[in-house]
Amino acid sequence: MIKQDIEKNSYRYERKFFISELTKHQVVSLIKLHPAMFSEIFHQRVVNNIYFDSFNLTNYIDSIEGSTYRMKVRIRWYGELFGHIGKPVFELKIKHGLLGKKESYPLSPFELNNSFNTHMVLNIISESDIPELLKMQLKCLKPILLNCYSRRYFRSANGDYRITLDTNQIFYSVHRLNNLFLNRSHDDINVILELKYNQDMDHNANSITNCFPFRLTKSSKYVTGIDRLYNVY
Repeated sequence: MIKQDIEKNSYRYERKFFISELTKHQVVSLIKLHPAMFSEIFHQRVVNNIYFDSFNLTNYIDSIEGSTYRMKVRIRWYGELFGHIGKPVFELKIKHGLLGKKESYPLSPFELNNSFNTHMVLNIISESDIPELLKMQLKCLKPILLNCYSRRYFRSANGDYRITLDTNQIFYSVHRLNNLFLNRSHDDINVILELKYNQDMDHNANSITNCFPFRLTKSSKYVTGIDRLYNVY
């Protein structure tokens, strides 16, 4: 398992809300009517990820058991899901309780098609500018899940709080050899809202969350995808 030193000053708060009782349009209306005066700050775009895990699904188990220290290992890019991936980024998403941070490394371009396999993606990583120790640790992991979703971005008027809103999730299983990406699951109902802010803004965070009619929840797209596509238990 990949481990990183925990430097609290480099982390930010990430509070997540899994919303199933409201439509995405209703949630957007609530965001725009919030007293903190959130406004959209970036164009809506599609986020794509390939998630990695160990053969015994260590990262998945850490998430469902609520371990204080959790990690997601993934390749991320934006725009079209399949075809030529021009600007992929390798990411470590590290969580310590409600605090989270990312470590990012640019990767060489690749093609995501029916020929995609474990050997290919490990070659991409080995040819990229990633610390050698991390490359060695990654040899114990495998790509297991592909997902994509639509994301919108909002920021409070004072600039202290940001919201991302994720909808229209699609999950695909990833196999060791060639992939036809036929095993998939589509969720166009549930909405995931995430509130993000620096640690020094935590004293006022409740005034933000208390104005929403939904509660803080534990939600992981990676866990959702594994639960939907694999018979883990």
